[in-house]
Amino acid sequence: MEFPEAQPGDWEDPVEFHASLQLHMRRHGDSAWHLHKAIAKPKDAFDRRTILAWARGENLPANVDSLEMLRRIEHRYRLPAGYFQAKLLGRKRSVSGHRHLPDISASERRRMAWHLPDDFDRRSEEERNEIVDWVRRVIITGTTDYRRYQAAMCKQRFSVQFTGLDNTKVRRRRPASESTTGFVTPVEAPAQLRQEMTDLMGFKTATLTAIGFQRQGQWGEETASQKLEHLGLMLGALTAPPDSEVRGYGIPLESLTLGLLVFPAVWDWYLRWRERRRGFFTNWEVDMLRTALALTRKDTGWVRQTPRLAEMLEPVEGLVSAEDIAEARADWNAACDRLHSFATARAKEIERVSRVHRDPFEPILPILEADSPLAEYRKITEEILRNMPDERRYPVAASEAVRSFLMLRIGLHSGLRQKNLRQLLICGRDEVPLSERRLTELKRGQLRWNNRSSVWELFIPSAAFKNANSSYFGSKPFQLVLPDLGGLYEAIDAYVRRHRPRLLRQASDPATFFVKTVKITSANAAYNQTTFYEAWRLTIQRYGIYNPYTGRGAIEGLLPHGPHNVRDVLATHILKKTGSYEQASYAIQDTPDMVAKHYGRFLPQDKAALAAQVLNKVWEAS
Repeated sequence: MEFPEAQPGDWEDPVEFHASLQLHMRRHGDSAWHLHKAIAKPKDAFDRRTILAWARGENLPANVDSLEMLRRIEHRYRLPAGYFQAKLLGRKRSVSGHRHLPDISASERRRMAWHLPDDFDRRSEEERNEIVDWVRRVIITGTTDYRRYQAAMCKQRFSVQFTGLDNTKVRRRRPASESTTGFVTPVEAPAQLRQEMTDLMGFKTATLTAIGFQRQGQWGEETASQKLEHLGLMLGALTAPPDSEVRGYGIPLESLTLGLLVFPAVWDWYLRWRERRRGFFTNWEVDMLRTALALTRKDTGWVRQTPRLAEMLEPVEGLVSAEDIAEARADWNAACDRLHSFATARAKEIERVSRVHRDPFEPILPILEADSPLAEYRKITEEILRNMPDERRYPVAASEAVRSFLMLRIGLHSGLRQKNLRQLLICGRDEVPLSERRLTELKRGQLRWNNRSSVWELFIPSAAFKNANSSYFGSKPFQLVLPDLGGLYEAIDAYVRRHRPRLLRQASDPATFFVKTVKITSANAAYNQTTFYEAWRLTIQRYGIYNPYTGRGAIEGLLPHGPHNVRDVLATHILKKTGSYEQASYAIQDTPDMVAKHYGRFLPQDKAALAAQVLNKVWEAS
């Protein structure tokens, strides 16, 4: 019988899925066996025990086939379309098993599954292609010019790497010159070049300068890692084959030495190579030239103080001649002076024509253009709560959602940079917090419970900040009380007690508040700069970007972005409400000048609106 008659009488609609399924099976006289026989077709690989598990509350539908069976049950019992799916309050997860994704890899299927509608397979081919294209373009990659450029360039991994000096791990140690297909892989630095880079890093990061050397300024951990990466890219471009996709210069790997940095011709080739590759100059090239200036600065430059580099030089056809090398060896200071003069002049030239390739405001323009940017961004945290998985059925997914919620909430309350947020230590309610001296030594902050005031607070020594010497701090620590609003304290307590240990599993505890989901392949539970950015970006992809095909997501027109954009949101919100660069600087631990220059997008119409509020009072009074 296609439509069995229901038993007469009133009935109450249960909230939970399994209770609702039991009720309607009972009303229509169906056992699990009979219902399975009625809805399953000969070619369906659907077990009747699945219906039993659903009715007992042991499992929930989680793939396309299961949702199709729910649709057939709704049809059999003449219930409204989507009746049972609305009961799946605990299944705030992606649907698996889509069949019409033939040309998509398994990894991309996993990334895309969350963003596909449940009826994806039942839609026309034209609609399916439209959805896949939209998800790829808007959610997975983003639509900005810079994101498209970055996605293409990330496929060309050509740098020279220094394993052990940073966290880089080389997967394939093959000289770039061996490339026969145009594909270039990262290469490990030879012993001599590695020793030179080790000496440079030691010179710029040591607490005390070695006897016989002079230094101006010290590199922190992040700065040293960044400079190492940038110099590795430059050396990688010099050694990559000319006929490869990178179009490098083709210098043999064994001939590379930091002594090459003293020749203007080497820098000129690299600057022009970058301009051809990107299509225009940016401030990145100016920053590299400033590095060249620092390395060759009189009295304090490392290259200038290391004349032994000249002994490692070999001629490079079309770039560095034997005469150039002989001249440099004869007078190393004069060679450094020539490079210093060249870099000074070239930096001014490029500054005049440089363009902005990555507009940091572009991904969050819908938020910045709202009357209340902070209230707009808050919608993302509310979306996370609405889609919170059932912790009893999906404990790890629930823990990840709570972690995402706290990342955004603490970021919005504090305006911290990514480094300070991911390195934040945790001190539970019953634990003794670390002293300010110890936190200063670690250069980290701590989220801790203040027993005197009964509040959660952030305590971060000024030494932990990028702008530690800024007038904002005045050598005093940053201390912020988190408000007990919007379920924040409840989420923190639940995360510390249950969710964080669940994410850690049996891994070593890094003592940071935010930890990664530990898996078999995980080497460390602590976030680094890349993984923390990706965790934030994934949160925005899932909960922030409004998806017209699934109805999920909080903000239409939003694009994927990282944690630093929260600082733009806070600064812009205060600027819109007060017009004060000084008050905006308080929200992001910076100076008014820096806010005016970098962070606040204070649009002209917002300034006019603030002025109008004052002027309109005259008309309202009359």
